[in-house]
Amino acid sequence: MNILMVLTSNDRLGASDKKTGLWLEELAAPYYAFKDAGADVTLVSPLGDQPPIDPKSDGPDFQTEDTRRFGKDLAAQASLANTVKLSGVSAGNYDAVFYVGGHGVMWDVAEDAASIKLIETMFAANKPVSAVCHGSAVFRHPKAPDGTPLVRGRESPDIATRKKRRAD
Repeated sequence: MNILMVLTSNDRLGASDKKTGLWLEELAAPYYAFKDAGADVTLVSPLGDQPPIDPKSDGPDFQTEDTRRFGKDLAAQASLANTVKLSGVSAGNYDAVFYVGGHGVMWDVAEDAASIKLIETMFAANKPVSAVCHGSAVFRHPKAPDGTPLVRGRESPDIATRKKRRAD
């Protein structure tokens, strides 16, 4: 299985001077879930090369087994330092796409034409398209094959579970 993980290239919170980027745990945990299950993982970002990491996510309070593993994993570090440019990937080469969270994604990936096309193409091919946390901002613009918003009438599994619990 080939999985595409999409990361931000944006390092600022909007027009402010506050640093942001991808959230390290939201990269590391799914990365190892995929890799440990035998998947081939390709890291991509709008600009390619090294994406920014939100400095808060790399602080001692947010370290986990996965973030520590990622920090020591030379192959993972090399992939992160050399992400593929998002506009250069073809949906046909991947079985699934996963959007990594972090505030940065809201300013670049969510507005990126190549990202929108990737989501629409993967969805139309019935391939999994997923995101974590702020990564879900990427679902703002994509359309379903009938031209309606891709997310119309859908809710996250978490919301569906909470509604079911309340009904029971």
